[in-house]
Amino acid sequence: MAHQSLSFKGVDNADQINRITTALMMLDGVDSVEVGRHGAEVDGRVRREALIQAVEALKLPIEVK
Repeated sequence: MAHQSLSFKGVDNADQINRITTALMMLDGVDSVEVGRHGAEVDGRVRREALIQAVEALKLPIEVK
């Protein structure tokens, strides 16, 4: 199982965290996700690009790296 880390800028409320968590958990290959204001830790077999695209698709006013 692979481990990926994402960094966020601009996450400032629980609704955004919940939406990001849901979007990441919906991806095929994701086993577990831990999301906070400054980033996410993802375990599973999923490409980093797919994780970033899932968060960006939410159209939140945040920066994802």
